[in-house]
Parts: sequence; structure tokens; C-alpha cells
Amino acid sequence: MALMTQEPAPHPYSALSPDCVLDALDSIGLRGDGRLLALNSYENRVYQVGIEDDKPLVVKFYRPERWSDAAILEEHAFTEELAAAEIPVVPALALQGGTLHHFQGFRFAVFTRHGGRAPELGDPAVLEWTGRFIARIHAVGGVKPFLHRPPLDIDTFGTEPCDFLQTKGFIPPDLKDAYATIARQALDGVRRCYDRAGELPQLRLHGDCHGGNVLWTDAGPHFVDFDDARMGPAIQDLWMMLSGERAEQVRQMSDILAGYEDFCEFNPRQMHLVEALRTLRLIHYSAWLARRWDDPAFPAAFPWFNTQRYWQDRVLELREQVALMDEPPLPV
Repeated sequence: MALMTQEPAPHPYSALSPDCVLDALDSIGLRGDGRLLALNSYENRVYQVGIEDDKPLVVKFYRPERWSDAAILEEHAFTEELAAAEIPVVPALALQGGTLHHFQGFRFAVFTRHGGRAPELGDPAVLEWTGRFIARIHAVGGVKPFLHRPPLDIDTFGTEPCDFLQTKGFIPPDLKDAYATIARQALDGVRRCYDRAGELPQLRLHGDCHGGNVLWTDAGPHFVDFDDARMGPAIQDLWMMLSGERAEQVRQMSDILAGYEDFCEFNPRQMHLVEALRTLRLIHYSAWLARRWDDPAFPAAFPWFNTQRYWQDRVLELREQVALMDEPPLPV
């Protein structure tokens, strides 16, 4: 008798058909005209939708079970606060009495469409301008804390993701010990960096503030995708704007801070956290891919993940980070 094999359960997003998207919008009084364009997003599903007799809108369907409703509404409230302070962000639209909507097991929000181009981060004026707006975000972010969104810290971005990777069978057996050893050394290095930085204010952040989440127009930048907004140190929203060799990063940080300090004071002790936060992001990113490997979009988009070469490179990458975390921080 042949053994019965159980088919894997379909991923929740498999039910998000074009008809489902249009029906969801119809449920809140928006009549789509059938034009539907999938936008570049893996964590959520995001579409530009044509609207009858009106401009197209952007609708985001949140990944099931990632955030609670309360956490999503905190994101929406934060961007509404920023928009009220005339900071260029894209808040969720309030429709039929709310910004978060439910349809057939999905949660979604609707946004106005804002175009733009990638910022020229090699231009000192662009970096200074961006620094000013990040500071304005932080000025609002420091007024009160998030209550329902987890912080960005060593536990949430380091210890827990490492434990997940090592217990769920993603790391090849012949590399498991090497990864465990270097990950432990890396997290020890992160803790030393935090000790050198000392106590720092924690505030509401964009959380994923890299060039891809800044759209540029002739009027300047506007910031999109606050999906990863968390509590953390201000430097988290600055270091991802840096690239290149050390001397180039020093110049870039100087340009950013020239704008940032127009609105917010910057504590230079935060520079001890740059490589620590980079290390945490690298660990968290591997776990992020692993947690979503049952989503068919991920193997298609990241075919190099979970190969022998991938994990060999991660071991080498963390070794480099261990060394970098013991070097003096970038001067400011």
C-alpha cells in the first residue's frame, strides 16, 4: 500500500486573486476599473489600482499574522502625526471611518499614489536635505512611544532570529557549528557596542530608512513604507544611508548630520551602534527569508537563499562584522 503524503497547505496569499483585490476595494466604496499593477513588495502584497472616474490608488494587503491590528493602527497613527506636522510621508486614507479594513480574512489599507525617483545619495545636498526630514520624523517620534510594536534591540533582531535559524533546520549540518560559533561571537560584539554607547533615548523610528524607501521629486524627498516602524535609537534611521569605504561614509554622515542637527540634537555615542545595527540587520534578514520560505514568492525572488554557498557567505560576513565592531566608530 502506498503511503499517503500530505500536501502542504496553500499560502494565505494564494487566495488574493485580482477579483479579491477589486472586491475588497468595492467593500469600502471604491470602484476599481480593472487596471491592476503589482508593485515591488515581498513582505506584503501591494497593488496600484485604477479607480473609475478618479486617480489610481495604492492598496496594501498586510501579511497575515505578522502584526496585530493594534500594531498596524499605531503605524497609521504615526504617519498621520507626521503628515499633520507637514512632513512628506504617505499616510493611509481614512475611508468609511477607519484606515484599516478587513475582507475575507485579509487586512488592507489604501494610500494615494505618489511617484518619485531614487534619491541621488552621492549628492551632499540630497543627504543634507534627507537628514533634515529624518530629524523632523524623529522630533515627532520622540513625543510618545509605541505600545504595540516590538522594539529594535538585541533580542528581537539578534538572539531570537539566531535561535530560529539554528532550530528550524535551515543551516546545513556541516556549517551549523560554524554558524552558531560566529553568531555567538557577533552577538557578543553587538553587546559590547551597546555597552560603549551607553543609555540612549529610544523613539519611534521609520525603522527601514534606506534609499529604496525615499522617493525624490523636484520638491524634495518623501518617505514611504513605515511597515517596519519600531522603537529604537535614532542612528537606525541614519546608518542605512551610508555606503562605500570608511572615508566615504564619514563624508556622507557629515552631510546627513549637517541637516539632521538643524532640528534634532545628535549624540555622537550613537556611532558605536552603526556596525552593531548592521550586524543585527544581517542576522534578522536571514531569519526573515527563512520565516517566509513557504510563500511561493520568496523562492522565486531569492533562489540563492538556503544554498550551501549562501550560508558559507553568511559565516564569512559575520566574521567581518566581528572585526568591524571592535574598530573605532566613524568620527562625527
